[in-house]
Amino acid sequence: MASIPQDKGRQQSRRAFLTIAGAAGAAAVAGAAISAPGDVAAVASTPAASGGPGQQDQHGTAGPRVNFGCALYDRMIPLYSGEVKAEGIDLNFIPSEVPREIFDKMARGLVYDAAEFSISEFVARMSAGRCPMVALPVFPARTFRHGYIAVNRRSGIKSPKDLEGKRVGVQLYTMTANIFIRGLLQHEYGVDLAKIHWVQGSIDQSGKYGDPDVMPLVLPVPIEINETGKSLSDLLEAGDIDATIGSALPPSRRRNPDIQRLFPNFRELEKEYYRRTRIFPIMHVIAIRRSLYEQYPFIASSLSKAFTRSKERAIERMRGTGTPRYMLPWMQADIDEVDEVFGGDPWAYGVEANRPTLEALVSYMAEQGMIARTMPIEELFVPV
Repeated sequence: MASIPQDKGRQQSRRAFLTIAGAAGAAAVAGAAISAPGDVAAVASTPAASGGPGQQDQHGTAGPRVNFGCALYDRMIPLYSGEVKAEGIDLNFIPSEVPREIFDKMARGLVYDAAEFSISEFVARMSAGRCPMVALPVFPARTFRHGYIAVNRRSGIKSPKDLEGKRVGVQLYTMTANIFIRGLLQHEYGVDLAKIHWVQGSIDQSGKYGDPDVMPLVLPVPIEINETGKSLSDLLEAGDIDATIGSALPPSRRRNPDIQRLFPNFRELEKEYYRRTRIFPIMHVIAIRRSLYEQYPFIASSLSKAFTRSKERAIERMRGTGTPRYMLPWMQADIDEVDEVFGGDPWAYGVEANRPTLEALVSYMAEQGMIARTMPIEELFVPV
């Protein structure tokens, strides 16, 4: 294994969220047709077609064409199907099954006019003063992370503090999921992160975890690159590493009883954590090409309202449990729990509703050497 040079800004990541087949099924429910991957690539690689006059709206006025890249989450389907419109905009929704690929296209070439984007990568670019994008306080993806810490019980890890002195695998050190997990371990359980030996690589296959374009760390962190020819999951099962954290659990957990979650009761812990801290970790944000926003400032408000309406439609449909839309046998109980814990809306948009989460993220990033200083949350978003 080799050490990673900390003065290089390119690290690797790939996160699979939706399959095109699954997205097509969801879109079909909404009465939409999904583009083939080749069609997506063709549209996304034609920036000249964006930003200029598009189709006319209901008032006969042509709005700017906006190519928008995003995964087909349930809260986005009404927008994708055309049921919800962004006023004054000719929105071209380009679905992708892998958000990581959207991030990389935006980071390297601003291929989309607007897109979901890693919130930690956006904050890092804003902090460094090198961000050709602006952001809306709209969050397509968020996930509690207590349940994403896996350990080999033969390593003797019974509590979070036991991770100190251990070798812990990460898909990508700078990944937003890992930032929140490290912050959780440090602030909730007193873990000294400097005493953990980090090993970076893909969790389910050998080699690197994608090929992202991320900002360099501002403080040195020793990170070992996995060059063994094995996945992190294989290393964990063999005892060559002691634990993993990240956006996914190791596949070896399904076949080896020694590979377990650190927190088996993660759901109860996450609910208690949210009630006490109001932190519901945000993974992705909506980013807009800065030059387009400066040319058409109204698109921030128009898109924000459209995202909100689309999410509200999705919540309405989720509640139609007479014939459930999702393969969740106890979905009614889940909805009751959403009402109890979140007051009916588990996916709040806006700055104030998410201030504790956003402030925690920025603080964790400063502590973990990804940005030089904390920054006011208001500086991250344009008015909507």
